[in-house]
Amino acid sequence: MSRLFVSDLVLSHFRSHRVARLSADTRPVAIHGRNGVGKTNLLEAISLLSPGRGLRRASAEDMTRRPEALGWKVQAVVAAPDGVHEVEIWSETGAARQVRLDGKPAPQTALGRLCRVLWLIPAMDRLWIEGAEGRRRFLDRMTLSFAPSHAETSIAYEKAMRERNRLLKDMVRDPAWYGALEARMAETGIAIHENRVTALERLRRAQDGAATAFPVAALDLVQAEADMPCSVDELRAALTDNRSRDMAAGRSLIGPHRSDLRGTYAEKDVAARDCSTGEQKALLVSLILANARALAEDLGAAPILLLDEVAAHLDPDRRAALYDEICVLGAQAWMTGTEPQLFDALGDRAQYLEVTERDGISEVGAVA
Repeated sequence: MSRLFVSDLVLSHFRSHRVARLSADTRPVAIHGRNGVGKTNLLEAISLLSPGRGLRRASAEDMTRRPEALGWKVQAVVAAPDGVHEVEIWSETGAARQVRLDGKPAPQTALGRLCRVLWLIPAMDRLWIEGAEGRRRFLDRMTLSFAPSHAETSIAYEKAMRERNRLLKDMVRDPAWYGALEARMAETGIAIHENRVTALERLRRAQDGAATAFPVAALDLVQAEADMPCSVDELRAALTDNRSRDMAAGRSLIGPHRSDLRGTYAEKDVAARDCSTGEQKALLVSLILANARALAEDLGAAPILLLDEVAAHLDPDRRAALYDEICVLGAQAWMTGTEPQLFDALGDRAQYLEVTERDGISEVGAVA
């Protein structure tokens, strides 16, 4: 199997890093250092190699190093199954991010066809017990990994919905204003729903029969109210019929933006929201690994994994099992932890990187 990995990474004025340069091979990268020294910032920089706003969903302005606020730049060399690519992503004094791929300007969506990146961060640990928006975002990140065009489809749907919601709030009743917007919402909304359903099926198959120490997460896509219409014509008709109710609410109440992801610990038949903290974490790890296995089948190479504080809520046996699965998968996993001992089970199967801080500036040691 081919390998997908970041071989070189350079950060300039990115978050806490004034300048950081590092090189790596295909093995997992274990990053250690005390809290607050900038370990997660390295992962965030790598997450920008995929479409979207990165693992923190931060604005370009928020990523710049303070107090200089000069703008920032991330440069990476990515070895992919189709060859080696140079990626540059930067923002000048808080302006929108720009991308250059192999020396040529490119849209962010082009990154999805180059590099597949999956991540698990501590903020996701409460996924099962908080609001549906976070679960939709989690599902859409997985869906995007299978279908890079999902990002553009989602943007088009959101744009049409915002314009329709503006009409609803302004109490515009003339149907002529709604027709084109509802047609666009119906077309893109059904595409979003079908992409999500396909992604869930891929995850189910990737979990079935897999030799893993992590529990199987049974997943279902549910709607906040009525069932999701099954066709473009049905969704368009539902939007038309629901205008009066939507106008009273001031927003669109039907569509994929009302979907929710429901998870169940399959072996115990217990809803994920009712599981223990450790079980919820294990279910998330299971899904990330399933996503990675399915992508490896599609692409012939495992995606890059970003696992921030991954040892939290995992006992030593499960931690060792996670490392084993990552190595069998052949993924370059960038993992953080406060102590190097957290990665002892990896031994020489990984490369190690210490991040420290001096005078408020993060410093990255050489990868060993």
